[in-house]
Amino acid sequence: MEIQTSGKPIDQLLEKVLCMNILSSDYFKELYRLKTYHEVIDEIYNQVDHVEPWMTGNCRGPSTAFCLLYKFFTMKLTVKQMHGLLKHPDSPYIRAVGFLYLRYAADPKTLWNWFEPYIKDEEEFSPGSNGRMATMGVYLCDLLLGQYYFDTLFPRIPVPVMRQVVANLEKMKLPTKHSGVTGDSTRGSDDTARRPPSVKAALSVSFGQRAPHRASTRDSSPVRRTLPPHSYDRNGGDDSRRSPSSRRSQSHELSDRDYSDRARDRDRDRERDRERDRDRDRDRDRDRERDRERDRDRDRERDRERDRDRRHDYDRRSRERSSRRDHERSSRDARYYRDSSSRRSRSRSRSRSQSVQAHSTHTDHQPSPHRDNSKEKTSASSNLAKLRDMYGDLSNQKEDVAKERGPNRDHGAEEVIRLGGSTWK
Repeated sequence: MEIQTSGKPIDQLLEKVLCMNILSSDYFKELYRLKTYHEVIDEIYNQVDHVEPWMTGNCRGPSTAFCLLYKFFTMKLTVKQMHGLLKHPDSPYIRAVGFLYLRYAADPKTLWNWFEPYIKDEEEFSPGSNGRMATMGVYLCDLLLGQYYFDTLFPRIPVPVMRQVVANLEKMKLPTKHSGVTGDSTRGSDDTARRPPSVKAALSVSFGQRAPHRASTRDSSPVRRTLPPHSYDRNGGDDSRRSPSSRRSQSHELSDRDYSDRARDRDRDRERDRERDRDRDRDRDRDRERDRERDRDRDRERDRERDRDRRHDYDRRSRERSSRRDHERSSRDARYYRDSSSRRSRSRSRSRSQSVQAHSTHTDHQPSPHRDNSKEKTSASSNLAKLRDMYGDLSNQKEDVAKERGPNRDHGAEEVIRLGGSTWK
């Protein structure tokens, strides 16, 4: 989880002059090689010996500590990494850079929560380049109470938050006034005159104009004032006794030597810059070629996957077509067998029904004469039996009468007709 910040960009956290000089310094450009949090910590341990914003001496650029601090700004530290900085046992300057990170970037409302566990820390170190020692707790109180840090401007802490900080310090019986270990509470003190005397002079370093340690600023620098005089100045009247020609020759000689040294340094710097540019170009070309090769591999893999998917789709469609043809063929054969069997069964049932109908019709239209004769005979015999019971046995008389009337007629039928009268005809 990242640290809760004020939400402002980096160039608004630092003074614009200091920020521009950091970005244009060669040392900060060399820090591009540091990729991890631990590498920056090792660089602080090896290189930082004070935490002032500007280099000591000639004031030609930002300090090592603030270049590494800006490097931390670009990395956006997490809460866990910040706790590692604040509790680091190897160097107090590592811890001081961590507290500076919080003072510049953190939300002002969270500053007291970060600083309170260390506000009474007794570890001693020298925040400035003058060698003045101070404890870590006093250094933190100055960070909270001061608006200026070695002649540079801190982000402003809101008044309600500042009142709360002062109240907390009073509760802990700690001083609530600026002690001066981070420079004077106002800009332009003599103790911290290691920076350019004006903003214009500082900007001239970035834009290639006259450096602030030359010309008019030479006498204003306290470091220049404390330097010992040259050897020829210590001789007193020897310089006054020298002839003008000897002084001119010596000045020409010194100027030529200085010019040759400057030219050599300039050539060395140009060569170093060219080598750095060549290395950067080679790395860029190598990365570009690696990216192209990776893109080609990705395209080849995509083509292979596309061909594989196309073959799979073709095989799947082929299997579907063949299965569809088999299904249609089987359904067509089943339909054909079903139609043919139903056709045969209909023809057999039709022929059977026709034969049965014909037989029944023939039977109905052609009655049997034997059956009729037997029925007539049965009915005649029963009638005859009844008449016999009623009128007695007259068979002999009937036979005689039958013989007389006609021998070719049937007995029973004739008798019934005769006995029954004319109504039976």
